[in-house]
Amino acid sequence: MKLNRIWATAALAACLGTAAAAAQEHEHGHGHEPMHGGVVVEASDMDFELVAKADAVTLYVRDHGKPASTQGASGKLTLLSGSDKTEATLSPAGDNRLAAQGSFKVGAGTKAVATVTLPGKKAVNVRFALK
Repeated sequence: MKLNRIWATAALAACLGTAAAAAQEHEHGHGHEPMHGGVVVEASDMDFELVAKADAVTLYVRDHGKPASTQGASGKLTLLSGSDKTEATLSPAGDNRLAAQGSFKVGAGTKAVATVTLPGKKAVNVRFALK
């Protein structure tokens, strides 16, 4: 019985050590800083940066800090500003960008939900709160 407790304690310590090491590696592996003046959110091990302006929205995609190709990707963006709801279709706009043109209410406090599908991957839902 005592031997089982020792093994259980050793296994728990090993798991906690591995989780701590992974967290440290993730923290130092790449930053989640905005590179284009937008709001950055991590989802499915990728960084999504939303740059929202009154006439255009752009979503930049990075995979572990490096630009991810958006060729063949698709997306949908829903903006919620007070009681107003606006939807836009995101299309590839070169390199690691998806974009939409139009008229958007994008003040502070606006919430945004993007659904992005990259080729060969499952759709990812990303939630933003604009500042």
